[in-house]
Amino acid sequence: MMGRQVDQGALFYEVRLEDRVPAGHLLRRIDAILDLSFVHEVMAPHYARGGRPSVDPELLIWMLLVGYLYGVRSERRLCEEVDLNLAYRWFCRLGLDGRVPDHSTFTKNRHGRFRESGLMRELFERIVEQCLATGLAGTDHVVVDGSHVKADANKQRCVKTAEELPRAGEGATRAVREYLADLETAAPQTPWG
Repeated sequence: MMGRQVDQGALFYEVRLEDRVPAGHLLRRIDAILDLSFVHEVMAPHYARGGRPSVDPELLIWMLLVGYLYGVRSERRLCEEVDLNLAYRWFCRLGLDGRVPDHSTFTKNRHGRFRESGLMRELFERIVEQCLATGLAGTDHVVVDGSHVKADANKQRCVKTAEELPRAGEGATRAVREYLADLETAAPQTPWG
């Protein structure tokens, strides 16, 4: 009979993620250096003792690192990528049958639970410290993002003087409060007052 032969494939495959990630892969180099065991300790006070099991906070950080390293800016897309990419699954310690958290988990944590706590900043700073200490990152070169962003100016919301800006206790947003705090601590003294 003439025609193309179709491979039926095996019924079972023996696959180890460890074997599927090349030795020189960026994620292997980072995995050998970073230790995120501190994440559980830092985040423990923010998790309830009872109820259904939560998503492992260390998994969320590993996934966010994948997103930062590979330019995946959408949380929905990040979850899809981690679900599909074997190297990402290995890096996140998911295995082949590990369940990737829903994208809404990131949104709820980032914009809800941890928004005001400064916790994400603390985790980020500790990870950067590890990268600097091991030589994975350095301060020799500085990269500046020169993206053009369309202004979102609204004439009804503008103020004429700094005194008109909302103060921390007057319903100011977190961004405004941080900005004002930075201005107060870093205000240079000018010779004219």
